Amino acid sequence: MNIADIAKLAGVSSAAVSRYFNKGYISKEKKAAIQKVVEETGYRPSVQAQTLRTKKTKMIGLILPRINSAAMASVVEGILSVLDQNDYRVLLANTQNNLKKELEYLDVFSQKQVDGIIFVGTVFTTKHKKALENLKIPIVIVGQRLNGYYCVYHDDYYAAYDLTKMMIDKGRKNLGFIGVLELDEAAGMERRKGFLHAIEDFNLVGLEKHYEIANFTIESGYEKAKVMMEKFPDIDGLVCATDAIAIGAMKYLKEQRVRIPEDIMLTGQGDSDMSEVTTPSLTTVHFSYEQSGILSANMIMDLVSKREVTIKEVKLNYRIVKRESTM
Repeated sequence: MNIADIAKLAGVSSAAVSRYFNKGYISKEKKAAIQKVVEETGYRPSVQAQTLRTKKTKMIGLILPRINSAAMASVVEGILSVLDQNDYRVLLANTQNNLKKELEYLDVFSQKQVDGIIFVGTVFTTKHKKALENLKIPIVIVGQRLNGYYCVYHDDYYAAYDLTKMMIDKGRKNLGFIGVLELDEAAGMERRKGFLHAIEDFNLVGLEKHYEIANFTIESGYEKAKVMMEKFPDIDGLVCATDAIAIGAMKYLKEQRVRIPEDIMLTGQGDSDMSEVTTPSLTTVHFSYEQSGILSANMIMDLVSKREVTIKEVKLNYRIVKRESTM
């Protein structure tokens, strides 16, 4: 069957059927007649034909560094809520933190497989920047700020600064920091800079040495907390770049019978579900991950529709969630 057949059965024009499938305006009576025929026949319009006619795939490419995290799930939830409303679908690429795969997916998506790209970025190498320069379709970057591109990101610097300041205000003067690789400018570099500038502002000399680099897992947090405490056994507060790292550190400290928060205060960042159910519950930072997904999806919809986007960069705020690990 084709549009002409549907039109004949519904007693309307082919133009009305076309408007029906393309979300255009038609009267309630015509809409009901067409819908009845579609339901009875099971007709579905050809996606390939629509793409050839409109030059739109109705697909957005979504590149994620990993999918097995609460933060990523919240970002995706926000993106899907907007794309669904706009009758768009997602082509998901989970790179598992493999930078080579990110470049491969950018290349695949750039070949007009999708109308636009939402890229949840971590590290931008020279090759990444070159690939972005060569893109012929719109792209929005989430989670990182990259000069010259549409971005939605978080205030990682002041989140870490305020966490550190909170501990200092509570009388802790011998702090440590477990971060992540600084090639990740947001979670790595900006969060560490926030910690360093806080201890500098309060003249806590020498604490910059109290630093370990973990990856984003509980196991790595455990191992790096062990290294930290063996090097600096007098630490009285530990700021961690993520909740997972902090939860791993908590596991190690409890095994060593270190009291939290009496002996060592502990904080994470991300406000994951697990941070509420640890014992003690974990003080952390709440970032608006779902909102970042919503904003980035609205931005890409405006770009693919060639609507004006007045704001090119959006930096989202945060709030500290105070729980038992710093009480």
